This record gives sequence, structure tokens and C-alpha cells, in this order.
Amino acid sequence: MKAWICGTFLLLAGLVQPVLGATPGLDRAGFAVSLCGDGVAQTRALDALIRSSGEEAVDDLAAAGILLRGLLERRLVCLGDTAVLLDKVGASAGREVGIGAVRSTEGGRSPVLGLRQRALTETALGIATLVAGETVELRSKGLAAVERRMAGVPDAVLLRAQINESDAGLKAAIGVAAQGAALSSPDPMRRLAAIRAVADAPSGAAVSRLSALRSDPAYGADPAFRAALDAGIARVERAVWIGNGLALLYNGLSFASILFMAAAGLAIIFGLMGVINLAQGEFIMVGAYAAYGVQDTFRRFAPGLLDLYLLAAIPVAFLAAALVGILIEALILRHLYRRPLMSLLATWAVSLFLINLVRVVFGSQNLQFAMPSYVSGGVPLYADFIVTWNRLFAIAFATATLALTLLILKRTPLGLDIRAVTQNRDMAACLGIRTRRVDRLAFGFGSGLAGLAGVALCPIYSVNPGMGATFIVDSFMVVVLGGVGTVVGTLVAALGIGGANVLIEPFYGAVAAKVIVLAGIILFLQRRPEGLFAVRRRR
Repeated sequence: MKAWICGTFLLLAGLVQPVLGATPGLDRAGFAVSLCGDGVAQTRALDALIRSSGEEAVDDLAAAGILLRGLLERRLVCLGDTAVLLDKVGASAGREVGIGAVRSTEGGRSPVLGLRQRALTETALGIATLVAGETVELRSKGLAAVERRMAGVPDAVLLRAQINESDAGLKAAIGVAAQGAALSSPDPMRRLAAIRAVADAPSGAAVSRLSALRSDPAYGADPAFRAALDAGIARVERAVWIGNGLALLYNGLSFASILFMAAAGLAIIFGLMGVINLAQGEFIMVGAYAAYGVQDTFRRFAPGLLDLYLLAAIPVAFLAAALVGILIEALILRHLYRRPLMSLLATWAVSLFLINLVRVVFGSQNLQFAMPSYVSGGVPLYADFIVTWNRLFAIAFATATLALTLLILKRTPLGLDIRAVTQNRDMAACLGIRTRRVDRLAFGFGSGLAGLAGVALCPIYSVNPGMGATFIVDSFMVVVLGGVGTVVGTLVAALGIGGANVLIEPFYGAVAAKVIVLAGIILFLQRRPEGLFAVRRRR
């Protein structure tokens, strides 16, 4: 309200002469005098303004809105056959409506509103604000006021406001309000047209609006209305069902993308070295915190380029996680390759160390990330299904990561060495391949892939020191189900597990979904212990 008042008095200070002095359509001085009259005069003036509001000039509606706001706030003072608008309640002087001259309020009075006149005033003010409001916030408040008394608002007002509205969200809200008004119209043809219009824009809200009409007397009395309503509801429900199915598939694909990126590095490490790396989740955390460091650097030194920090964080997160992985392999794991139980305990200790190190340095609270424009918002595609940019970013990022991983494994000397050592370590050593060096680089590469998963997680999930524990179990399930050491198997298993989780969760809950998926994996591995895709090995 304070912002509105400030805007009003700026208008009064600089534009009071053209706004309150000119009379191109609305007789502003006469309108003010009518507001100073008795209840009958006030009702007549307010009714006339509301009826003509669909055709009144925007300037006239803006001026009427100023007067109506002043009337409600008791800043309109009546002096005989004229009215004065005060800057604030209780002021000793104000500007005369229609002239703009400063005039004393001595001997004046503030008009009194009855219940009916107050309701009409609030409706008229809502219309004026909706059509002539300077900001989206003001026009939104005007729409809220109009919706409270929709029965008395002319159709032309909402149509005009929707056509002229520049904000997409408010434009859609005005359209919904117009549909609601048409659905309750006394004109049968208009109601039928409104039912068809609502059915043309299916959503869960549309189902609710149309279903509510089944209690309308016309539903039982008018066969044409009943047939149109039933057909509209059936059409909208079918579209909503399809949209919900698309949303489930989309969410499952995005979750599977994150699972693949979290498990791809683990598949390489487990398949090559046989190391059950319980610290893989913490490498995801390292990547996410590296992205946070890049964001902080951009915020301090290049705030104008802050939108680009997520892209710049991709190589930084990969290198940070890869370097941590190489360091751990060189200091700890290279001594434990023949001792799988000790390597498991060692990586568990490493995970605890990294978690507590991050807690000491950064704290245990969730990190706050600025969302770049390319991962914020989304676009409605069908019914209630919205393609959100953050999940689309994760899917595209996982696709690019898969392509680069396959390119490295299939087309580079490092990839050839990794595949050779995975198939037969002893023979590869006999052929001159430095298996220890391959182990170290492969461990760093797998850790770096986990760091990339951390970047993909930043726009979607909470980033905190314990975030890795959320994905480590699912990652191992993906690796075991897909087949140890195969990237393609990891992709297929991630799609299967991610999709199954998302499909089951709405019916049985998140915990039950994980239990059901885990039970299914156990039953599958009973029949096929090597997983979906077995790597050919020669021992």
C-alpha cells in the first residue's frame, strides 16, 4: 500500500494537471462531487464507472483509481460543490480535483460509505488498478479484488486487461478469471462456449472448475449443457492423465540421468580394479562444492557474468574430484588392491573424513546456489506437464557425459589401456601396459565423472556434506544390475532403476519404492548374476 501511495503522490506532484484537470471522457470533477453526495449519488456514479470501465480511457481509469483510493483512505475532502484530494490523512490543504490548485480543507468533510457503496468502490478500484496499474504487482492486486466480486464486473474489462497485459503469468491468470466468470454466466450460449474454452486448455484446475458445474441446476435441466459438460470433463481428464504420464517419464529420465552420472565412474573403478569405493558419493559432493566455489568467485570478481558460473564449473568440478581421487589412490588404495575388505573399509573411512572436513570448512547447512536463467523456470508442454529447464539441463548434461565417456574409452590410448586391463590385467602387463598408472588414471577419471554429477545436482537437489550418501546405494545397484565395468549396462540400469523409482513412488512412497526396486534387483540377479551386460574377460 505504501508503494501505491508513493506512486500516487508522484503522479499528483508532476502530472496532477493533465490527470485530474483534463476531461477527455470521464468528468473527473463531477465524479468526485458525486462521491461526496449521499448513498444514492455514490451508487449511481460507481455503477456508471463500472459499466463503462471496458471502454474508458486508461488515463481516466487511472485518475478514477486515485480518487477511489483517496475515498477509501479518507483523503478525499468535500467542500461545497468541489472536492480536494489530500497528500495524507489530516492534512490542512490538498489539490482541488479538476483544477489541481492547492486549496485549504477548512470546513470540509470526508464522505461516508455504506456497505453497498464500499463494495462498489472496492470493485471499481480493482478494475481501475487491473487496467491502469503501472506494475505487475499492482495489476495482480487489482485482479484479486475483481475476482472477489466477479458478478458485477463487465466482460469487456477482463477481455481488455488480458489483451493489454504484458506479463505472461498475469495474462494467463486473467484468462482463468474470465473463464470462471463465463462459466457462471446466466447466458447459456456463453456458458457452453466457456466450457469448450476450458476444455481447450486442460489442467487439474480445469477439471475442478468443470466438475463443480455438475451441481449446477442447469446440469439436470438442460440436456445440451449436461452433454457439453460431460464431454468437456472427459476430454480434460484424458489430457491430464496423459500430461501426468509425460511428467512421470520426464522426472524418471532426469533422475536416471543423475544416477548414470553418479554410477558411471563407479562402474569404471569397480570393473577395472575390483575396488568397492564407498567414497564415490563424496566425490559427487566434492564436485558440487567446487561448483559453489566457482559461483563465489564469479560473484566476487565478475558479477555481471554470474549466469555463466555453472558452465565454468564443469571442468573445475571434474578436475577437483579427479585430483582428490588420484591422491586417495596414490596414498591409500594402491596398497590394498589384493585386499578387498580392507579397501572397502579404507574408502568408507575416506568418505567419513571428506564429510567431516567439508563440515569444518563450509558448515553443515545447505548451500545456496544462484540459478542461472537457462536452468530456471520451464515451459508448459501439455496439460499440467511442464518441461523444467533444470531437469532438462541434467538430461542434456548426462547425454554429453555419456558421449564423451564412450569416446574416451573407445577412441583414446587411455581408453584402450583401461579396456585391456579390465579384460586381462596380467596379459596387459606382459604387453608393456603400466597397469598401476592405468589404475591411477582410471580412478581419477571415475572420480571426475562423479564430480560432474555434483554439478548436475546443483540446480535440482540440496547440496550439503551428507549429500553423497543419498546416491551411493543407488549407484551400486546400478553398477551391479548393469554389469560390472560396462558403461552401456550402467546407462540401461540407471534408466530402469530411475524410472521404476519414479513410477512406484507416487503409489507407495519413496521408502517403499526403494525397497520394491531393491527386491526386484535381487530376484533378477538370482537368475543372472553377471547383470544385464557381462564384460568379456580372459583370465
